[in-house]
Amino acid sequence: MPPFTKKLFAVATLAGLLLSACATTNIDLPSVTENPNGERLPGKIIWRDLLTNDPAASQRFYGELFGWQFENVGTASNLQSDSAYTLIRHNGHLIGGMIDTLALNGRDDISQWVVSMSVADVGAAARKVEAAGGQIITPPTDLKNRGQLTVARDAEGAILGLLETPDGDPVDRSPDAGDFLWDELWTTDVANAASLYADIAGLEAGGIDIDAPQADVSSYRLLKAGDTPRVGIMANPLEGLDPVWVSYLRVESPAAITSHVAALGGRVIVEAGPRPLGGEVAFIAGPSGAGIALQTWPLEKQD
Repeated sequence: MPPFTKKLFAVATLAGLLLSACATTNIDLPSVTENPNGERLPGKIIWRDLLTNDPAASQRFYGELFGWQFENVGTASNLQSDSAYTLIRHNGHLIGGMIDTLALNGRDDISQWVVSMSVADVGAAARKVEAAGGQIITPPTDLKNRGQLTVARDAEGAILGLLETPDGDPVDRSPDAGDFLWDELWTTDVANAASLYADIAGLEAGGIDIDAPQADVSSYRLLKAGDTPRVGIMANPLEGLDPVWVSYLRVESPAAITSHVAALGGRVIVEAGPRPLGGEVAFIAGPSGAGIALQTWPLEKQD
């Protein structure tokens, strides 16, 4: 089974893990930024968590490939072990977290990257999801320094976290190679999804302007806050794949990265090659099966 097909179960399990932990230990996850300025950036993907059954293997994999650093904060967050939750850094910047599924509930059969979108009012965002035919899997939950989190499924079945931070979101910055670059929703109804997320976050949905003869971008929607792109929404490109949010890492050469994946315990899902929208892309999975995309940036048009 491709890693992305487990998205629904993985995110529902993430929500269950967090909620059960909250009920018993008053969980206090670290803030998504160490330099809060009080400003929220609705519509921006501000956090990504990796669910993994082997944190040590995952740390070696991402550390070797991208130079990431890791900091165990499970016990400091009132979880039962230090490895239960780990912060991920790149060049000193906080970029995400890692959840040890075995430490939290003994599950060995889920692994997935889970994204969280900034919202100004998590309760209002949850109601908009339901009004548009979606479902709230978990109600807004207080994760203290992390903020109020709800896990939602839209009408097409894609799932993500909606996060209202207490003290502001990470500021926009240009990602280095090895940082998270972009997030896209691959879905079965681009227009409906674009309408929902634009409404949730107050974004403007429009097309994408690109001059590439082989690119079919008629159904691609770019959601922006003013002139700032936040997320992309596109028709699902893979048969049999459930609607899913996909994160991209910025790399200088996808092929150079994929050549080391197998030796580090991962696998290449899609080999490096040109992307119709521009640049080169590849898809890989880490040792526990979580999939992630690699993308060059800035984009270069392909001949």
